[in-house]
Parts: sequence; C-alpha cells; structure tokens
Amino acid sequence: MKKTYIALLGLLMGMADIAGAQTVKSPDGNISVTFSLKGNGVPTYEMTYKGKAVVKPSHLGLELAKDKHASKGMKETSLMDGFEKTGTRTTAFDETWKPVWGETATIRNHYNELEVDLSQPSSRRDIVIRFRVYDDGMGLRYEFPQQPELNYFIIKEEHTQFAMAGDHTAWWLPGDYDTQEQETQESKLSEIRSRFHDAVNWGNSSVDVFSETGVQTSLQMKSADGLYINIHEAACADYSTMHLNLDDKTMTFESWLTPDATGLKGCLQTPCETPWRTVMVSDDARDMLASNLILNLNEPCKIEDTSWIHPTKYCGVWWEMIAGGKSWAYTDEFSSVKLGQTDYAHARPNGRHPANTANVKKYIDFAAANGMQEVLVEGWNIGWEDWFGHWKQDVFDFVTPYPDFDLNALNEYAHSKGVKLLMHHETSSSALNYERHLEEAFNLMNKYGYDAVKTGYVGDIIPRGDHHYSQSMNNHYLHVVKEAARHHIMVNAHEATRPTGLCRTWPNLVGNESARGTEYEAFGGSDPNHTVILPFTRLQGGPMDYTPGILETRLSAWCDNKSYVHTTLVGQLALYVTMYSPLQMAADLPENYRKYNDAFQFIKDVACDWDDSRYLEAEPARYVTVARKAKGTDNWFVGGKTGLAARQSTIRLDFLDKGRKYEATIYADGKDADYEKNPSAYAITKRTVKKGDVLRLWEARGGGFAISLKAL
Repeated sequence: MKKTYIALLGLLMGMADIAGAQTVKSPDGNISVTFSLKGNGVPTYEMTYKGKAVVKPSHLGLELAKDKHASKGMKETSLMDGFEKTGTRTTAFDETWKPVWGETATIRNHYNELEVDLSQPSSRRDIVIRFRVYDDGMGLRYEFPQQPELNYFIIKEEHTQFAMAGDHTAWWLPGDYDTQEQETQESKLSEIRSRFHDAVNWGNSSVDVFSETGVQTSLQMKSADGLYINIHEAACADYSTMHLNLDDKTMTFESWLTPDATGLKGCLQTPCETPWRTVMVSDDARDMLASNLILNLNEPCKIEDTSWIHPTKYCGVWWEMIAGGKSWAYTDEFSSVKLGQTDYAHARPNGRHPANTANVKKYIDFAAANGMQEVLVEGWNIGWEDWFGHWKQDVFDFVTPYPDFDLNALNEYAHSKGVKLLMHHETSSSALNYERHLEEAFNLMNKYGYDAVKTGYVGDIIPRGDHHYSQSMNNHYLHVVKEAARHHIMVNAHEATRPTGLCRTWPNLVGNESARGTEYEAFGGSDPNHTVILPFTRLQGGPMDYTPGILETRLSAWCDNKSYVHTTLVGQLALYVTMYSPLQMAADLPENYRKYNDAFQFIKDVACDWDDSRYLEAEPARYVTVARKAKGTDNWFVGGKTGLAARQSTIRLDFLDKGRKYEATIYADGKDADYEKNPSAYAITKRTVKKGDVLRLWEARGGGFAISLKAL
C-alpha cells in the first residue's frame, strides 16, 4: 500500500492568516472550500467547482438540549455562534487501499484536509470542524474533544446548511424517518413544496411533522449550468440519520436529524464526532457514479481475517411468495400464536407454505445446476402467524423451524450439492428481542454452516418506539453486523437505515435493501426511471440487494397477479451490471428461467465482484451504461439501462486490452420491444471484437442491453 502523510502548516494550500478565512483545495485544484467566522463568531463555509458556486456561504453548528443532570447553574449553550478561532492545521493524504469486495481492485484515497479549532468563551467549550476535500467533492464533520465543560450532551438540532446557488433540478424522496421504499420525484427545488403531498403515498409520513420541503439523502441535483451535485453523509455510526429541510425562498438546505421516541436527536459523550456531511460535484454525470468519496470517508476494515467474506449469487423461495401470494406462515390458526404456545403438531397446515422441505430441495437443485452459491428461504421458522401483530415483541426465536422444514436434512442436502442455505431473520422490528436471541441464532447458523443472513425490520420499532433511522436503531444495526463478524457471518439488512459506507469498515455488511426494490413490481410496479436514478442516490452509500432477474415480467403468466415488471426482459439482465452489489439474487422462479434459458445464461455468467469498472454513459433518471472487469479474469461485462425513453447507445470498447480479441455475446432488446407492450422481445447475437471497436445498440422504453466479453 502506497501511503504518504504530509503535515502542512501556515500558508500552504491557500491558507490565509488564522484570524481570516482559510481555503483548502482539492488535489487537482478544481474544488475550493473556504471557512470563516461571520458576524458574532458564526462558523461559515462555502464551496466552488472550477470557479462556479456549489455551496454559497452556509452556517454550521449544533443546538444542544438542556441537560437535567447538568451541574447547578450550568446552562446548555448552543454551539452555533460566539466562537473564536484558536488554531488551524492543514494536511495532505494519499493512499491506495484494497477493498475486500468492490467495483475496483484498488481505491485511491487522496485529499487535502483543513482542521479548524474553535472555542466558545461564554461556555468554555471547544469544538473542531474538519474538512476533507477530494477531486470529486468534500466532507465535513464536527468533533468534540474531551473537556471539563462538555462531557455528556444531548443534541436538540444540528444546523448544518447547504445553500444552493440556484433552483436546481432535484431527484428526491420525501423525508421519512422509517423508510426509503418510495419512488423518486423529479422537480425543481422550488417545486418540492407543491409536489410534496402527491409524493407522500405512505399515509402518515413522518416528515409531515416538521416540513413540507423535507427530503432524504442521498440527494442528486443538476444545475442549469451543467453541474451535478449530490448531498449525502458518510460513516453514520452512533448518530441518527440525516434528512435535509429546504428553505425554498433561499434554496438553502439544513440538516434535520431523525429523532428518538422523546423527540431528541442524539446522545453523545466526548470525545466523539458526527458523521461526515458530504457534497459531491462534477460537470460529468459519470463522475457521480465512479466516486468513492463515501467509502473513503469511512474507517479502514476492522476485521483482521476477511477470507470468509465472499460475493454471492443466490436464488430463493421468495418471488413465489411476494408475487404469487403464498404464505410465510405454516398454519392459518391464530388463536394461540405467542412463541412457545402454538401446538404445531396438531395445527392444520394451510397448504400455501412454500418454505417446506420438498420445495426447498427443488431450489437447491436449481442453484447447484446453475452455479449459484446459496438459497434463501423465508418463512422457515415458527411465529409468522402473528408476526406483525400484538405479539410481535417475542414472536420469533430464530432457531425453531416449522414442522414441514427439516433444518438438518436440508442443510445436509444443500452441502452435498455444494450449496449453502442463506438464513432469514425477520425481526418485525422488535430489536431488543432480536438482540436477546442473537447469540443463539448465530450459533445455530454456525452449527449448520450458514454463512449469511438476510435480516428484516418490517413494522414499528418495539418496545421503545424509536424510528428506523434513529440513533438507537443505527446502533442496533451496527451491533448485529459486529456480532455477525465475530461468528463469520455476512449480513444483508432489509428495512434498515440507508447505508453510508460502513461496509468499508465492516465488509461482512454485503448488502442492504433500504430503498424500493423489485418486490414493488409485484405490487403495481415502479416507474421505469427508478432503476436509472438509484445509482445516483441510494447506491452512493453502498450496494443494494435489489433482487433483479425477473424474466417473466408478466406475472399473470404464472400466477393470479395482474402486475407487471416495468422493464423489458433484457432490462432485467442489465441490472446485474448497472446496480452494483456483491450480493446478487436470481429472483425469478426456476421454471421461468427454464422458459428463457438462453437469456438466463447471462445471469449465470455475470460476476458479482470486480477488478475494474468504467462508467461509459450516464444521466440521472435517464440512462446508465457501465463496463466491469470480473475479478481475477480478463473477461468484461457491460450493462446498459434506460428509463422511460428509448434511446440509441454507443459503446466504445476502449477499455479492452490492446492486441487482444474477445467473444462478445450481446443480449439486446428486440426491434419492437417495449416494457408495456412487448417486454419479452429480445435478440442474442455473437461477434468477435477488439479494443477500439464501437457497438451501437437500441434500448427500448424501460429496456437496455447486456454484453459478456470473453477474452480469447
């Protein structure tokens, strides 16, 4: 690992005198961040890109809640003004690190840093504001040294501002303390208020309690003069998740933290720091997708031996339940379902429970025959009869199977086929109950050779009543990941908080849902633009378990469901490349893959881990084209996905090795393909290509293409 660390003092990198403004620039000089104290000692910063304003002068600070345990006579003073600068320091940092899994084999972490030390004489309290400026953006955070007058403290509000330079086009989700499973809205910033209530389709959205202009991060924007701007956060640990509240008169966003059950935003003890508040910027949309800013702002890997962590392709007993209306529960008898009370030996099976031994064996056979490593089974354990009801607090123990699920025999059968079962733990958001059973549940997984778990958090948090994105729940999610690492278990968390790059530090966090996934295609569908905005928003913080691969897009072809998937068949293939994840599901039914076996070949071939990634074409909510080189091979895969508008894609194969030929297998939309009218029209062709060749492929509405490039 190449690593340099140079401490610079005084006037380096544009530093002015300590009493005035300080400017720190990105290594390439395109981004400038300037800090100053305005008025009555108000911390203020601004940011430019190639001379254009990105963030106009914006205030920084926090408002503290009154602490009933404070010493007599001591008052809580807001950390927002009255500051004096006591010191500044600049540094440069440059390293190259290797992720355990990722889009590239190595990642460069190169930034210039400005540390500003501040003191508030009226309260005798000190804080540090730290800026890290990269070629693709910047991060800032607050740090609280250990000090006599600030030990335990409670955050009432965080007031980090982001003053935009114009009425940008934005791709946003209405603020919500508990879910991102909504469709992204596109509008001018000034239109968010008028669009807000139409966007909130979840009834009592949590955001209604504070603003009609509240949005979630990651927030993607585009300015009238062609700048792509993204606001998010990195390394959110022991802190609540940030929303953004917009003043649509000044176009200024301000941080709005998720409250706990009492309405407070966070409890901290010095020494401590906040997550990084990030702003990415470029005049090329492809740079947004290629950025490693969020990962780089997280701490290095804390797991010494990572040999047990592996990218995984899996199938499972899931889509027939989601789309086909089958049951997670073994019986429909609800009279006595509290854990330990139901007499399953005498309960009548409902006949709609697919998590049974015979059916799971079929999926194991399918996985083994098609090179998949694992099989997910949901609904295997007792408690589902009233999992979302009044007994949810202790309905699951995560170790007791239903009578028709032979845990031991199925594991032996799977292992004999070279396949593992992927555990499912639905907590029904009873976090404390899950923590009580966690050790026993992970021990069971170790006993039977499970090495990955899909966790779920559907419903209201029990028993505290905190929100899904609160500090206590963020601590819970990370606690599960840490305990799983101790047991050599990978985690795929659903309904948890949105990722902020913690997978660098804990790479056994191989996936999250935390957005509107494929399941909604069975509930009426998602807009075709949905999958070409997620790479710019949700995926900025980490990979998503989107569960693609639905090749029979008309669900009525196999079940009583009138919904249809809002992509073409080939568009589903493209998602394995455009929606990065080390954990990829072949989500459709085995019989549907047999029906489209020639197209299914791409899903079997495509990798889950990569040595290199090149973003070739990109525009938010319009299209994404990416080429990726499979880990440890010379083979490449290319995926192109478009949204609501059909388009012609031009793919220049400049990324291929010079002097080498490749066999290209091209999976393309048919001439008359259309996600609504003719989703299953596709064509598969083969040709030999080399570096410098150009491919021109048509993408239908809601469609795309997929290419495998095998080195000859």
